[in-house]
Amino acid sequence: MKNSELCFRRMTLADIRWVMKVEREVYQFPWTDKIFNDCIRVGYYCWIALQQQKIVGHAVISVTAGESHMLNLSIAREHQRKGYGRQFIEFLIDEARERNAQTMLLEVRPSNAAAISCYNSAGFNEIGCRKDYYPASEGREDALLFARHISQTADLHNS
Repeated sequence: MKNSELCFRRMTLADIRWVMKVEREVYQFPWTDKIFNDCIRVGYYCWIALQQQKIVGHAVISVTAGESHMLNLSIAREHQRKGYGRQFIEFLIDEARERNAQTMLLEVRPSNAAAISCYNSAGFNEIGCRKDYYPASEGREDALLFARHISQTADLHNS
């Protein structure tokens, strides 16, 4: 690991202003502040990653019926390619596992090669495609659907 370990805390409404700066920086079609407000309000697991007391990223997962869905994972541009995304993923998997999730799903743009590489290195496998899922400059872009089994027994077999 190139840098020290990250610390994590639950996202608050006060964090949304910073979260929106990162969203606009890293996505052509960012989530809105209303989406983050709603995620916090309905009880999704919304997290902030910190490195030496500085916020470096945020994430949102849902967990229900033994399944977790990574809805958003964003690392500020200046903190990308330092291993923080991978650390955040492992933290989110642990959180989902504690809530009895057996599997974690996520969608990613086929054009996001860096994220795909990170998800592959974290043990995710492509399991499908969602046609016309994302807004794009010219119409819509598909989403690749990835999954990873995260139950304790699945991880024991992968060790």
